[in-house]
Amino acid sequence: MFNEFGRISPFCVREGEPAVATKRLSMRKISEILRLSHEAQLSQRQVAQSLNLGLGTVSNYLKRAQAAGLTWPLPSGMDEQKLGRLLFPSQPLTGQRRFVEPDYPQVHQELKRKGVTKHLLWQEYRQQYPEAGYSYAQFCHRYLEWQGKQQRSMRQLHRAGEKLFVDYCGPTMEVINPDTGEVRQAQIFVAVLGASNYTFACASWSQNQADWLQAHVRAFEFFGGVPELVVPDNLKSGVSKTHRYEPDINPAYQQLASHYGIAVVPARPYKPKDKAKAEVAVQIVERWIMARLRHQTFFTLASLNQAIGFLLTELNQRPFKKWPGTRRSQFEQLDQPVLRPLPAQPYRYTDIKQARVHIDYHIEYDKHYYSVPHNLLTRLSNISAKRHI
Repeated sequence: MFNEFGRISPFCVREGEPAVATKRLSMRKISEILRLSHEAQLSQRQVAQSLNLGLGTVSNYLKRAQAAGLTWPLPSGMDEQKLGRLLFPSQPLTGQRRFVEPDYPQVHQELKRKGVTKHLLWQEYRQQYPEAGYSYAQFCHRYLEWQGKQQRSMRQLHRAGEKLFVDYCGPTMEVINPDTGEVRQAQIFVAVLGASNYTFACASWSQNQADWLQAHVRAFEFFGGVPELVVPDNLKSGVSKTHRYEPDINPAYQQLASHYGIAVVPARPYKPKDKAKAEVAVQIVERWIMARLRHQTFFTLASLNQAIGFLLTELNQRPFKKWPGTRRSQFEQLDQPVLRPLPAQPYRYTDIKQARVHIDYHIEYDKHYYSVPHNLLTRLSNISAKRHI
């Protein structure tokens, strides 16, 4: 019997795996799953990677949300208890299912065709096996498992407009105060688009949260649009909790992502392929820009950025050695047409900190005191302060 791909379908039948009880996610995590899936239109795998959740967990919550008629944004007045009742109503236990395994070699071949996606192949597979087919999440998961067994080291392919890789250079550059002679070290931020290798760089005084986010804003303005994903390293300004399996995105970084409608997918620890593109771009900036400026003296951060911008133009117009064109020409052909437009409203930086309410019902922020409701006395509370950067 021939399958939808036009060849005999070798398959095996597997017993369905029993569900495993897990701790429920917070409302913030569930909201982010819905936002990334509906607003940012990410795949379930991308959502899982962005939030450091299991693929099955993301699939489960999206299915429950669909069954409950929930989408994004959530209805006003929705709290944690209401959301829990909608997502986890009482349900009778069902028996195990038997599944037909897809033809993974043929799936692999079909994916090389232009316009063919895993979702399309999954739909064709489910049409052939409507009662015995895997869910889309499991279909993708099992295909990737098969793919990993065929070739342990596969080259990453970057889709146009999809990923922006960001990092800081290791070396710094000196800026001298002309009045006092004080020497300060400027940090060099680098951003590179995955498909075209179009590169941005700028100098800032530090790698703290405000400078980190401002560098992103400048990068988006330089590119004239935003990608689907931003891939940072596990810098503290971007990732508040560094963990091999479940790092948490800094809340201010998440707010920037929400403003621009993007997702943040940190590079995984001990996975050098995740940040290879950024590391190469950093190395090029260090050699092509920073090394050429080493004999120049800068008295302001603005003059340093002006010099960086001049050499950056040369770098992006420099012909490639191994293939036709330049970073600029590849950007114009690949990334620029599909980047998402910049928001109409400018981004306002939100400084988010935690502080304990004093016994006089006041809370301290930036050497100022603000009154709060008496029921928050002695509690550890979040403080949010917005400003333009």
